[in-house]
Amino acid sequence: MKIGVVKESIANEKRVAIVPESVKRLIAKGFEVIVEKDAGKAANYLDKEYQDMGASIANSFSDTASKSDILLKVRHVNSQEADQLKDGSYLISFQDPVNQKDNVSKFEKKKINSFALEFIPRSSLAQSMDVLSSTGTIAGYKAVMIAANAQQKLFPMMMTAAGTIPPAKVLILGAGVAGLQAIATARKLGAVVEAFDTRPAVKEEVESLGGKFLEMPLEEDAQDDQGYAKEMSAEFIKKEMELIEKHIAKSDICISTAQVFGKKAPVLVKEYMVQKMRPGSVIVDLAAEQGGNCELSKPGETVDYNGVLIIGPQNIPSMMAEHASKMFSKNLENLLFHIVKDNQIDLNSEDEIIQRPLITKNGETVSQLLKDILNK
Repeated sequence: MKIGVVKESIANEKRVAIVPESVKRLIAKGFEVIVEKDAGKAANYLDKEYQDMGASIANSFSDTASKSDILLKVRHVNSQEADQLKDGSYLISFQDPVNQKDNVSKFEKKKINSFALEFIPRSSLAQSMDVLSSTGTIAGYKAVMIAANAQQKLFPMMMTAAGTIPPAKVLILGAGVAGLQAIATARKLGAVVEAFDTRPAVKEEVESLGGKFLEMPLEEDAQDDQGYAKEMSAEFIKKEMELIEKHIAKSDICISTAQVFGKKAPVLVKEYMVQKMRPGSVIVDLAAEQGGNCELSKPGETVDYNGVLIIGPQNIPSMMAEHASKMFSKNLENLLFHIVKDNQIDLNSEDEIIQRPLITKNGETVSQLLKDILNK
């Protein structure tokens, strides 16, 4: 069975779906690997490294796709690439199917069996294939680095001949994978960290990393059956806003990570809250691309609001493309080994790891999750 690895076409996307060390393991399992020329160059993986591990190099996307039974990519294909996919082949990538409906229609016509990696279930069994957790880990780490670089204060407490420097105060909104990594990173740098999440179940994880969990009375379930945060009632949101307003005013840094699966990110930081922050404070909004947790955020820009910097970074994993690609590649390896048995792809209808991310199959959209999102 032939696996194709193609170069990313979206601007500023530096990652590659498979790194050379994964090629060696895939070939050992009986796969043949074809890599588009310079697919890994932006992430510091050169064609020669792929060749040394046994891969062959193709000259273009169309050349790679035409030879591949399974095509691997990080981001969704563009319209031209969708037209060049081999009929009846398999495509595994982030697909953004809600916003890329034209691609889904083309997959149906070409009988493409497409897997959307963002729909991998958040379960213990699927943990080794969970690309969102991998990207979240990188985003949480890098967000703290961005904040540290932007502010004019030290993170750790320092006792010097010139006096004592107090530690930075960091507020993390959302304690999913990105939030927890942000907590761990900020604590390693010596900051005092507080964290808020609508899910009380994450309190123990926050505290195990050295953060203080901000609690509020809860009378409703704050997460869905996949462990994602979900939309809350108006009364809950009012109490949530009061809590955030109180704590963000005394924070040097706020890193917001809150997102609701399949929906626009919730607005947690209002303009009146930013007004209460001291000049020199920094907000890093990891949800900026999904609408933003701060209502003043602008994707890809840094907004200076009365001396408070509001940073809306885009595609943070691509900023750390080498290690991001390595983690992504290992996730894909594990997924491939799960769905391919005896050199045959097994689309087991009883296996949630296969069925949840499967968007189109043999000319039909089969994802109930996608149908539910589009019908809301």
